[in-house]
Amino acid sequence: MSQYGIGRWQGAALMATTLLGTGVFILPQMTVAVAGSWALLAWLILTVAVLPLAFTFGLLASRFPHATGPAHFAALAFGELTGRILGLMFLLVVPLGASAALMITFEFIAPLLPQAQQWRLPVELGLLGLLWLLNYRGLQLSARLQFGLTLLIIAVVLLLLLAFGLLQPQNLQQPALPDFNGSALAAACAIAFWSFLGIEAMTHLAHDFRDASKDLLPALIRGCLVVGAIYLACSYLVLVMDSGHPLAMIGVFNQLLGGYGELVLGVLGFCSGIATVNVYTASVARSLASFSEQGITPAFFQQKNPYQMPQRALTAVIAAMAGVLVLTWFSGQQLEDLISWVNGVFVVIYLVSMAAAYKLLPAPYKGLCLLSLALCLILAVAIAEHMLYALLLIAVLGPLLYLQQHKQRLSSPPSVSPPGSGV
Repeated sequence: MSQYGIGRWQGAALMATTLLGTGVFILPQMTVAVAGSWALLAWLILTVAVLPLAFTFGLLASRFPHATGPAHFAALAFGELTGRILGLMFLLVVPLGASAALMITFEFIAPLLPQAQQWRLPVELGLLGLLWLLNYRGLQLSARLQFGLTLLIIAVVLLLLLAFGLLQPQNLQQPALPDFNGSALAAACAIAFWSFLGIEAMTHLAHDFRDASKDLLPALIRGCLVVGAIYLACSYLVLVMDSGHPLAMIGVFNQLLGGYGELVLGVLGFCSGIATVNVYTASVARSLASFSEQGITPAFFQQKNPYQMPQRALTAVIAAMAGVLVLTWFSGQQLEDLISWVNGVFVVIYLVSMAAAYKLLPAPYKGLCLLSLALCLILAVAIAEHMLYALLLIAVLGPLLYLQQHKQRLSSPPSVSPPGSGV
């Protein structure tokens, strides 16, 4: 326990900004487009459905805190090899996902920059430098900054709702509830679920909390509830107002508050996207350092700076993200491909984590674990065609890590029984 660590409300802010990410002012519009009024039900269902996952991750991280998060849970439940495979899958996928998030984040400020596309790569690389600086002193500084960002996003959404209630715009559309369409509702739920991918990131940061056993679980639950409420409110505003703007929430802002939506929501969306990448950068840096301590990755990455941040691991993660951005820029790789690969890997991580929870947690939580596992299985079936990258990683990493583990066992000195043990 440390008096300088993250508290439950700062942790909730980290969780909220991680989940809000780049979709806070985009996903509501997408769900309304596919499901109409049923989008509100989709967000309500997802907010309730994600709570078992968050609760289970919170229980695991509170009882078994470790920098490698899900990989540690998998190793405890199913053996060291499974944990190593899951951990390296996380290490290899985050640079892809974080780079994709930075590409999306840039779109929020692109309208504010002259000849924005020419500046895309330099700006994205500059943002990586900012992330390195934010993480250099550990998460205490960035947690405070992200707490303020979360409050600001909530304040803007509440201001929009207040203005809506006071002004009662003339172009208000009464949301008609069409006949129930199960496929449209399912499509909206599928879109909405991606806003909650990222709840596992906080499990890597358990040691950054003042008291993970007391604060981490409440932080996860509060963060998820805040996010669900924000998305529900934004979806309602998009639904009842005909803004006519390509980015509906900017149109809503302009109509209710008299303009400047491109600037205000652009900056907020940009900062929220940076906050998402920031949490994942810290998570994967700590995972890489932890694997170095276990002999899985080179010992070079173990070194920590005076703020207990694994600086070499952090630099390596930032460099990997920069490499992905450069390769994507010159190869013209589609953003959708990066996102689909990332989604498949995280589904595997969630599935194995929930299965580990069923084995590790006490009997009173078995039902919760089964419910969480069922939700993950439904998601895996829904995105089956996007699981190929994850399966390829397993096929490649599995044999290599097995051989590494076998070699380490052969090279380790045999244990010597103490005299008189009778062995």
